[in-house]
Amino acid sequence: MKGKATSFDIAHLAGVSQSTVSRALRNSPLVKAETIEKVQRIARELNYKVDKHASSLRSQQSATLALLLFEDPTTDDSLINPFFLSMLGSITRACARQGFDLLVSFQQLSDDWHADYEDSHKADGIILLGYGDDVDYQPKLKQLDQQGTRYVRWGPLSEGRGLSVGCDNRQGGQDASQHLIALGRRRIAFIGNASHHYPEFFARYQGYVRALLEAGLSIEPALQQDAITTEQAGFDAVTTLLDRGTDFDAIFAASDLIAVGAMQALQARGLRVPDDVAVVGFDDIPVARFASPPLTTVRQDTKRAGEQLVESLVRQIRGEPVRSVTIPTQLVPRKSCGEA
Repeated sequence: MKGKATSFDIAHLAGVSQSTVSRALRNSPLVKAETIEKVQRIARELNYKVDKHASSLRSQQSATLALLLFEDPTTDDSLINPFFLSMLGSITRACARQGFDLLVSFQQLSDDWHADYEDSHKADGIILLGYGDDVDYQPKLKQLDQQGTRYVRWGPLSEGRGLSVGCDNRQGGQDASQHLIALGRRRIAFIGNASHHYPEFFARYQGYVRALLEAGLSIEPALQQDAITTEQAGFDAVTTLLDRGTDFDAIFAASDLIAVGAMQALQARGLRVPDDVAVVGFDDIPVARFASPPLTTVRQDTKRAGEQLVESLVRQIRGEPVRSVTIPTQLVPRKSCGEA
């Protein structure tokens, strides 16, 4: 090998990332013992010397947090779910109170860009908002864990999936469905994906199922229609149900955007909301209040969510004890269910 050996040379020979090499050379407890031994052995063989100045710089904190958004399909060019936009202000203010700057960008799942944030000294930790298909997303989280990246994500709480902050989706789904049942609705459609690929929607569906069973109502597969969180998906899902001749008197939509699209589909077919079909959404994004009619929904506390995301990440950066957090939801009655 010509020239001075680098950490990238070691990474190539060891079959690991440069980030892992850096941690292994520091004897980080986040790296497996056998990996540390392998990396350090190769380093000795290459007569690799750690640049003390660079190492010192890497050990310093940037006093910056990175907020990485998942690119969602939207009706505008933002590619940002409106729910996360409502959380952004809270995160920004919480960072300022904690003495951190905030760097905002998009997740790029095709490379190690966000896994290397700490090692490139751009940020001390990462907040992840959004994830798409959870099954496809898990390998990226596993990579972050293996590299010792300090991060927190908004999403489902699950063992072995890193630090998370999320709402009580199952209870929220149950509250929404019980509200419709209390209004006398008996054939309630669920619009939203109901599988492990979308665990937050699935938890809301499980709450829906629990409410129906407790009320003595049967679970009918024909009343569940998949939809991602866009107005168009909600419109298409309800159109499909109507074209099939499926009989329903209420809709629980897994998000407000789905619910808005669902109401548009109902109105396009001459059905009245809530007289013919009552509708409940989930999130309480700003558009819910201004929908026609205003949308009954399950509120996720975005102010508290943003504060908790920042607090959890900062505690992790400081080496303090921290655990995943579940935030309660709140039903917000409006005219789409007949409330004044």
